[in-house]
Amino acid sequence: SKLRNTIRSTNVSGNVARFQKIGTGSATTKSRNGNVTPMELAHTNVEVTMSDFYAAEYIDKLDELKTNINERQAVAESAAAALGRKTDELITTAMDAGANSTQLGAGGSAVSKADLLSTFETFGTANIPEDGQRYIAMSPAGFADLFNITEFASSDFVGPQNLPFAGGMTMKEFLGFKIFSTSAVAGGKNFTYHMRAVGIGVNSDVQTEVNYVAEKVSHLATSMMSMGSVVIDDNGVYELLDNN
Repeated sequence: SKLRNTIRSTNVSGNVARFQKIGTGSATTKSRNGNVTPMELAHTNVEVTMSDFYAAEYIDKLDELKTNINERQAVAESAAAALGRKTDELITTAMDAGANSTQLGAGGSAVSKADLLSTFETFGTANIPEDGQRYIAMSPAGFADLFNITEFASSDFVGPQNLPFAGGMTMKEFLGFKIFSTSAVAGGKNFTYHMRAVGIGVNSDVQTEVNYVAEKVSHLATSMMSMGSVVIDDNGVYELLDNN
């Protein structure tokens, strides 16, 4: 999963995850020896129900004799990867359903410098913390389009120090946003969000087991997980449109 470590996560005992949401407060003055004015912060919570997912494959015992690879390990890795992609699908589906009604960018053209500046302005106006936890998840085509923006592509503006995961997952920092590509994002609609505005509840993390099934004369490799994702605060999640 590319997205899971970019959002808020909590372990769940039961079938529902609850994320606490505390409203915005305002500071006030007081007179000498006077009483302070409480902020009266609104306390609400957002819930998401856990969903169970399985990725399984039979490995025929005699088929294993006909290959020169570790079939069980290969199948187990493929099943675990399938659940990683399903995790990203859960997160993008939640963001698609719960994003702010204000859409950024234009559907008929690639994301431009002006669109990124507008995104920066929108987050600033909404008082979304500029704390290194702002992200933009883009389709591969949309991310590739960004390299047509000189300020984004040129090391004169963005040096190699702004590639926090250059050794593995390529992620480029620009205007305080960590921007990356993922196939979980469909072309035409990217997502920009703050880490704490989206949550995922984990009832059971991805786990894999291999069991021998005598009546099948096969090993059954099964990966499984139980998770659910939801937008906690739509002021921190926006759709960034492009033409891909």
